[in-house]
Order: sequence, then C-alpha cells, then structure tokens
Amino acid sequence: MRLLPRNTTLLGLLAALLLATGCTIAPANDVPSATAVDPVSSPAWTTDMARFAAEDAAMPPPQHPVVFTGSSSVRLWETLATDFPGMPVLNRGFGGSELRDAVWYGDEIAIRYHPARILIYSGDNDINAGRSPAQVLADFRAFVARVQRDLPDTPIAFIAIKPSPSRANQLDLQRQANELVRAEAARMRNVDYIDVFTPMLGADGQPRPDLFVDDRLHMNRKGYELWRDIVSPYLR
Repeated sequence: MRLLPRNTTLLGLLAALLLATGCTIAPANDVPSATAVDPVSSPAWTTDMARFAAEDAAMPPPQHPVVFTGSSSVRLWETLATDFPGMPVLNRGFGGSELRDAVWYGDEIAIRYHPARILIYSGDNDINAGRSPAQVLADFRAFVARVQRDLPDTPIAFIAIKPSPSRANQLDLQRQANELVRAEAARMRNVDYIDVFTPMLGADGQPRPDLFVDDRLHMNRKGYELWRDIVSPYLR
C-alpha cells in the first residue's frame, strides 16, 4: 500500500476513500492514455497479481524471459519448460481473463520482466462473454500499445482464439475476431499472429475433440503438443 503524500489533493483523498471501501483501481500507468479500455472483467484478478508477486519473491524469474500470458489455456500449460527446453519461459496466465484484463495488468504479467518476447492467448473468454470481434480487436490494439509504450522493441505474438467443442456455436465469431487480429498484426512492427485455430479443426470444419479434456474446453496433452509444434518457430 502506498502512503499518500502530505500535499494530497481532493482527488487523491477520493481515490484513497475508494480503496478503503474495497473498490479496485487499476494502475493509471498500465493503460495507454490515448486508448479507451473497458474496465477489468473481474476484481478477482488482484488475487492472481498477488500470486505472481509472491512467486517472484520466492523464486526470482529468469532475466529477459519469454513470457506466456493470457487466459486458462496458458495458465494450464504446465509443461512450458519441457516443451521449450533451454528457453527461459515464464507462465503468467490467469484463468478466465479477457484481453482487456491483460491491458490493465500489463505491468504485472509482462512488462516488469523486460521479456525477450511476449506471447498472449486471449479473446476466447471475451467472445464467450458477449464481446464482439471488433472489441477483441480494439483490446488487442490496446495491449500492443501498452507494451510498446515501455518496451518498443519487444516482439509480441498473439496466439489465435482456439476452437473448442464446448464453444462450437461461437466458431464464426471466433473466426472473425482472429481474422481482424491477423490483419492488424500484419500491419504492426514486431507483432505476429500464430494460427492455432485452423489446425485444431477437423475435416468436418468442427473442433477436434481428441485435443480436449472432458470439459471439452481445455486442452489435453495432445492439444498442447500441437500448440508446441506451431509456436516453436516463433521462438527462434
């Protein structure tokens, strides 16, 4: 907790009152000033940020790591270190999160580590929550802007929204969002789009059930092996 300076203004006192009553205020320096970003999708992410800080205190992360962040498909990627041997990977996924959350917490999940590169998987929960492909694109732009403000030379890669059997009814929206991000990434410097969407579809155009665990949303080992093989070329 930061102490208020002696010359605290009325605005500062109001902020302190909001904090005291349990309201969450995202750090102002975590959001590009020129970009409008919707509020975080849940106040629960403060718990994840505290967990990351505790992990860093207990075991300092590698210098200039390859940061993987985003929602549960990253959080549950427990084999990152063995899938990319010799690579200083750091998992900073927080399950259930949306792309706008990665903008608000950009410092906690990526920037403060001065990473060699950042890979983000997000947008899946956004579409499921009713956000449009256009909103996913806007939040993607905001995330890139947030990172590039402090780390202009750090490569960023967006791992495409995956198709899953439990959300097969959202395929068209997922495809639209992916295409918007792909086209935008192609216009950006040091930004890649990694297509995991297409290889995860079967010959019938539907999500491959053999890549998922029983909940039909999260991936099994075969799914992560597919991701490993697709992502590897982007880490060289």
